[in-house]
Amino acid sequence: MSKKMTTQFVFSSVLLVGAAILLCCVKADSTIKGDKHALIEFLGSMVHHSHSLNWRASLPICTGWLGVTCNHDHSGVVALRLPSSGLRGSVPANTIARLKQLRILNLGSNNISGNFPSDLYALKNLTELHLESNKFSGPLPSDFSAWETLSVLDLTNNSFNGSIPASIGKLTRLESLNLGHNELSGEIPDLGILGLKNLELAYNNLTGTIPESLQRFPRSTFTGNNVSLGNAVPLPASARSLPRKHTKHNHAVLSVTLSVCFVLLALLAILLVIFNKKEINKRLDSTSGKDKAAKRRKDSDTNLSGEGNKMVFFEGRHLAFDLEDLLRASAEVLGKDPLGTIYKVDLEDSVTIVVKRIKEIYVTQRDFEQQMEIIGHIKHENVATLRGYFYSKDEKLVVYDYHEQGSLSTMLHGWRGLESRKPLDWEARLKIVFGAARGIAHIHSQSGGKLVHGNIKSSNIFVNPRGYGCIYGAGLATLMHPLPRHAFGYRAPELTDTRKATQSSDVYSFGVLIFEILTGKPEVADLVRWVNSVVREEWTGEVFDEELLRCTQVEEEMVEMLQVGMACTARLPEKRPNMAEVVSMVDEIRPENLASGYRSEVSSGSALYSTRHYIAHVFVKTVRTIFLHYT
Repeated sequence: MSKKMTTQFVFSSVLLVGAAILLCCVKADSTIKGDKHALIEFLGSMVHHSHSLNWRASLPICTGWLGVTCNHDHSGVVALRLPSSGLRGSVPANTIARLKQLRILNLGSNNISGNFPSDLYALKNLTELHLESNKFSGPLPSDFSAWETLSVLDLTNNSFNGSIPASIGKLTRLESLNLGHNELSGEIPDLGILGLKNLELAYNNLTGTIPESLQRFPRSTFTGNNVSLGNAVPLPASARSLPRKHTKHNHAVLSVTLSVCFVLLALLAILLVIFNKKEINKRLDSTSGKDKAAKRRKDSDTNLSGEGNKMVFFEGRHLAFDLEDLLRASAEVLGKDPLGTIYKVDLEDSVTIVVKRIKEIYVTQRDFEQQMEIIGHIKHENVATLRGYFYSKDEKLVVYDYHEQGSLSTMLHGWRGLESRKPLDWEARLKIVFGAARGIAHIHSQSGGKLVHGNIKSSNIFVNPRGYGCIYGAGLATLMHPLPRHAFGYRAPELTDTRKATQSSDVYSFGVLIFEILTGKPEVADLVRWVNSVVREEWTGEVFDEELLRCTQVEEEMVEMLQVGMACTARLPEKRPNMAEVVSMVDEIRPENLASGYRSEVSSGSALYSTRHYIAHVFVKTVRTIFLHYT
């Protein structure tokens, strides 16, 4: 080949490669622009009340839009996470369906209605689909085979009806299937998915027998349905009632028996009269907790329409407003969870409060008021003070003080990727963990050491003026029902009913919270498993939030905190420390100044430094030393 021909060949090759690269770039740019337009159309067609959604055309979609994740070369959207974003209405056609590279779709905990979005059939690469806690209705799709890569399907807490499609059994990669708290009927199909690890079918209208392949799951999986294991044993003939002959002897025995019964009943009546008289005198001499609640309700200044519909305020701060004042006031949505919506409310007298509006959850007035009385008397600087409440059949409100810095969830996850975002440094996170731990420990000390928070998560942690964590919502989750099992991502593995939450399950939730603070990850469904797997592979540096890696000379403290989180999330409840021990462990991460201002409390005979806590601390220190040696 001549020199001229070689030069021409090289030049042609360069042109071809350049053209191919240019074509790929144009195609990638075209794809991401198409995804951007699709999402703008989606949000524009939905009613939304979240101020955190910063979807502006002027911002880059891959680094500036909250809830949007792109692939490595920013050529397409691979994840859309919009839980608790105040979305309302039905999913508009031909919007999300255009995100051809989408793998994760999370629209949970909104107010989206309508039938199952048929547009989602076009998303062939989905691995996770979260539509839980919305208002979807109608039957489920008959054919699920389009999503052969799906590993998580969560449709809990909607109004889906009809039967469970047998085609779900074709999803061979499915690991988690949550269909609880719907209106599904018919028999449970034999899914036969070997890799299925989590199944939730509770509180539907299912009938028949549980397939043998699904009997490996706990019975709580099927609670609230008319189903059986299919192995009921017939009642033996000897236990069935048989006709008997009545004889004179039987009549005599019957007469004596009845006489004795009459005498015993007479004696019992006399005893009841005596005890009743004593009980009446006792009630006249003292006022019970229920009487106090009724008296407080009667003495409330502010009346609403209808007898008994009054705002009830606790002492300690002068507040005077009614439901109409709240509805007229300027309000901003701070967050939402299965219990209801949390608002920041600016009243006319320049007072700012936090109002949690609880809807569509049944609880009796008596139970509600008794729990409010208990919570309203908790006074601690790391526990948000309950200022008042309102109860009616269709509307329940609880009122707290407002903390200007907002929730930990917003501080951790809001505005990530934007230059204007102020990262949450290690010093701030350490103080938040310590304050929240103290608050939960104090809650656990109330009601004779029996009170439980029941819903510990980052959106229920605010920051007080001193920069320490302050816990909101104590005791509400254990009162409200029904609630879906998925409703609390920080839920301990042994917990199947939020009303049966324990202090040990609170400790587990706090451990997940620690992981969220350390990793900066908002997704909590598999966070514990992920952290443990990373630590097991000795890739500890991969655990920590990249914003924390900028903080120098605190690696050892971060590892210590990681060990506290791992102790709290032990799978067996009896292996977890109690919250007083957790406070001690966190305090020892930086004992010279972390508990500044709290030291007098510790040194005045507090149980935090008991022998038991010292042993627990030595154990954590030992584990940490071994851990650091191998990482």
